[in-house]
Amino acid sequence: MSMQLVIVESPVKAATIEKFLGSNYRALSSYGHIRDLPKSELGIDIENNFKPKYIVPLRAKKNVNILKKESEKANLVILATDEDREGEAIAYHLAFLLDLNGKKEYQRIVFHEITKSAIDQALKNPRKIDMALVDAQQARRILDRIVGYKLSPFLWKKVARGLSAGRVQSVAVRLVVEREREIENFVPQEYWSIAALLRKSEKEFEALLNKRDGKTIPKLGIKTKKEADKIVKD
Repeated sequence: MSMQLVIVESPVKAATIEKFLGSNYRALSSYGHIRDLPKSELGIDIENNFKPKYIVPLRAKKNVNILKKESEKANLVILATDEDREGEAIAYHLAFLLDLNGKKEYQRIVFHEITKSAIDQALKNPRKIDMALVDAQQARRILDRIVGYKLSPFLWKKVARGLSAGRVQSVAVRLVVEREREIENFVPQEYWSIAALLRKSEKEFEALLNKRDGKTIPKLGIKTKKEADKIVKD
């Protein structure tokens, strides 16, 4: 009997999906990402257009071997990971590690709810792996590594062990620090404004004085209450 292998990220999702499919389907999980940058080095060839050096993490090797064996038995491999950039990258790495490109028939499907009707509809509408999403995920991962790998050791040395730096949190901290410095350096200045409550045709409205003797009054132009009182009196 022919067997079609469906691969998703989560083992729970795989078990649920398998219940909706026929007996000629098997659903397995990648348990998340199956390729990543090595922890022991930067893992990016900066001189070669920032090319990543992917490896299969130790935690994923056993599962990758299982997926390889099952994919060899299958007539068709269906990559059903999430439609976001992380899911698309997982599908891309699965196709690479399982040697699917040109050597084994495979499909890429997506669904937005775990129901039989949604899965059936997805199986009827396979598509190609979206390389734009894969590139977006890869760029995000490379940026994370470059920033974190370079900055985190500096924090350990200058601040405290165990601290981490990232492409998002580092910028956020910078914004917080800059704002705090603005607050610390702020010198309050007294200024006054003059407003009048006016009425026309039984409608009230407030008018703000912004000119005096034909000249515009700047925002900080009236500096004291005494000055404001004099203008009102005049």
